Amino acid sequence: MANPNRRGQAGSEVSTGMQSADYTPWTNTHFVLPYGLRLQQTINAGTTSVNIPAGITFVYAIAVGGGGGSGATNTRSGGGGGGGVAWGWTLATSSCVVGTGGAVQTAGGYTRYGNIIAGGGGRGGDGTSASGTAGLIGAGGGGAGASGGVGSVGSTNYWGTPGGASQGGIGAGAGGGQGANGTNGGSGGSGISGGGGGGINDSVAGGVGGGGGSGLVGGGGGGGGTNATKTGGSGGAGINILTGVTYSAVAGNSSGSGAGGAGVAGAGNAPSGTTGGAGGLGGGGGGAGGAGTGGAGGNGILYLFY
Repeated sequence: MANPNRRGQAGSEVSTGMQSADYTPWTNTHFVLPYGLRLQQTINAGTTSVNIPAGITFVYAIAVGGGGGSGATNTRSGGGGGGGVAWGWTLATSSCVVGTGGAVQTAGGYTRYGNIIAGGGGRGGDGTSASGTAGLIGAGGGGAGASGGVGSVGSTNYWGTPGGASQGGIGAGAGGGQGANGTNGGSGGSGISGGGGGGINDSVAGGVGGGGGSGLVGGGGGGGGTNATKTGGSGGAGINILTGVTYSAVAGNSSGSGAGGAGVAGAGNAPSGTTGGAGGLGGGGGGAGGAGTGGAGGNGILYLFY
């Protein structure tokens, strides 16, 4: 006779309850992990303390770093890289760091709980620094179009998986796209964290800013400049890490502004006029602006299960 109290296969979700010979379906409002763990706490940026109940020794954590901001406010910036993602068991502790999304010209902040660390995404390149920057255990930012700057390589992730090369390489933290003096900006690479798209020079007619790479976290779209024939790059798609729902890529606009990349907890934001779109909650990279301000990266997030 089968054991009626035996758990389901690891990773399965419980969706019904049973009493005696009759049963009443009930809605499961918790994300269920292997070993019967449940999501107990969702911690956002700015929080530094954690209250863990007595008797809990180990915690399963999913950490996401802040997304990188786009390049400087000009007409050829690259998009920000997506924040890093890390998960696993760690000793319970009462403190944490949850990274904020990078402002314009700023990389995203890292997220840490115990020994689980997820770095922030790199910022996009601009006219002063044509190449994007690598994040700390995150994705590379997109290159600028001022002088054909290349995107940064992605960084090695928490488990030692190498990041993608620049100019669209695939990796754990994917590389940023290459900027271009004309035509189209290079796309950010896709991986666990998508790289930022490259910007293009606004003095040449035509072309589209590079699209942000996709993954669990999406990179920001590159800037297309102020020329009326240019279009900003799309933000990369992401995946809600709790439900599996996909956040689709968001398009850039005809004012030359790129869209923000999606995070693990929210879709990327569309640009508005010459202002780039902000990255989605949970590490999305910021989209580059046209002649206006670039978008900031999305804040990191921390999920704790026990």
